Amino acid sequence: MPEKSLSNKVAIVTGGTRGIGRSIVIALAKEGADCAFTYLKNQELANSLVKEVANIGRRALPIQMDVRDFESSKNLIEKVKETFGRLDILVNNAGIIRDKSLMRMSKDDWSDVIDTDLTGVFNTTRACIITFLKQKSGNIINISSVNGVHPLPGQVNYAAAKAGVIGFTKSLAKEVAPYNI
Repeated sequence: MPEKSLSNKVAIVTGGTRGIGRSIVIALAKEGADCAFTYLKNQELANSLVKEVANIGRRALPIQMDVRDFESSKNLIEKVKETFGRLDILVNNAGIIRDKSLMRMSKDDWSDVIDTDLTGVFNTTRACIITFLKQKSGNIINISSVNGVHPLPGQVNYAAAKAGVIGFTKSLAKEVAPYNI
């Protein structure tokens, strides 16, 4: 049997229990990676994903945390390195939507989306970047949205966050490309 493309690699997927995140965890496992994934609330979904990854023949580590919390993001990286001995891939997928017209949008609606969808990307990336720089390798995949380029009405918070992720990704790529990241 040929070696899989991600054999012996370790990935983190934020927001990994549902939708796109869950599909990413499964795809990474099918390619040979062990995966840590974050979730905010649903332990049952997290446990079912661990079983699904185990059935593929890989290991999964569920970590309940909020990507909005910088210290939790640092702890995430340390827990993954402690458990798997390494870190190769970060997939920033966690995101929320709080759609409303601007005149009906509360400060909390704005902050929750910006803090999760954009600041969460900063928190987890900042927490792992030193590891990637030291090992002179790593992959960071940031999930954005077409709404970051072609926004829809009623999504000023989401569009702003996703446009921010696009700018963040482009700028960071220029900083860390010389280090094989």
